[in-house]
Amino acid sequence: MATSNFVDYVKIYCRSGNGGPGSVHFRREKYLPKGGPDGGDGGKGGDIILLGNANMWTLLHLRFTRHLRAEHGSNGSKQRSTGADGKDIIIEVPLGTIAKNPDTDELMAEITENGQQLVLLKGGRGGLGNEHFKTSTNQAPRYAQPGEEGIEQNVVFELKILADVGLVGFPNAGKSTLLSVVSAAKPEIADYPFTTLRPNLGIVAYRDQYSFVMADIPGIIEGAHEGKGLGLRFLRHIERNSILLFLVPADSEDISNEYEVLLNELNKYNPELLDKKRILAISKTDMLDQELIKEIKPTLPEDVETVFISSVANIGIVKLKDIIWEALKS
Repeated sequence: MATSNFVDYVKIYCRSGNGGPGSVHFRREKYLPKGGPDGGDGGKGGDIILLGNANMWTLLHLRFTRHLRAEHGSNGSKQRSTGADGKDIIIEVPLGTIAKNPDTDELMAEITENGQQLVLLKGGRGGLGNEHFKTSTNQAPRYAQPGEEGIEQNVVFELKILADVGLVGFPNAGKSTLLSVVSAAKPEIADYPFTTLRPNLGIVAYRDQYSFVMADIPGIIEGAHEGKGLGLRFLRHIERNSILLFLVPADSEDISNEYEVLLNELNKYNPELLDKKRILAISKTDMLDQELIKEIKPTLPEDVETVFISSVANIGIVKLKDIIWEALKS
């Protein structure tokens, strides 16, 4: 299946490195049989670091990763030599990735820019060597500080797609067909609900020199905020979109009611989604004649811009692009 390469959720056990212990050592040279303490400090443990990469669009490379363990810091040694720092582990992730603690649901990190680096788990500090503990009354300390332990915990990585336009609609509303017509994306299309099981991204060319990103999200059904259908798993992808393009088919029994149900689901999942710009597209209008369109228009919601389109017959597609572009610019 063409869409099986899309992975937007992984859980990995991560552990940063322990700091190296400080050294207990005394200076010994030919004519210095009782030199003072000269034990060096331990090295710092390796960090677990997230790095944003704009060329990535999925967490597929982490799909089979179960453990990530950074190197421990090395021991301190004689002549005040500090141990080597542990090697960091850098995890490259697509933009829009968040890292969460699965036990508390606490947000640990969020990557939104290319090249952005965030330390997810900090490595332990190296312990101090015995050279730091000498005093006038204790000139030969025979102890040093152990290294600080690293942090270990399970981390959930979630990808929330960063797209300009998100397609929202019930299953079989024509979302995948629209994406395949306006972009080079090849989503699976069939005449049954939930054909789309994973989000698809497409770059839509506009007026030869401009473009914007459109995301096709699996269909929403009534009760999705409670986990029905594909439920909450894909509602999160709508959170990062600038514009929500609602698709309701022309053969729907009540277009306004379907639109309200979709709005209600988004509101129950996250009320802030209703603050985004919205466009309503009536799809599959090749089945309608002009008289039917005139009859439908007065029944449509007034608080949202509407457009009649047909992806198959290429009706209203240019007008839809114009509306989207104007909304993106404003």
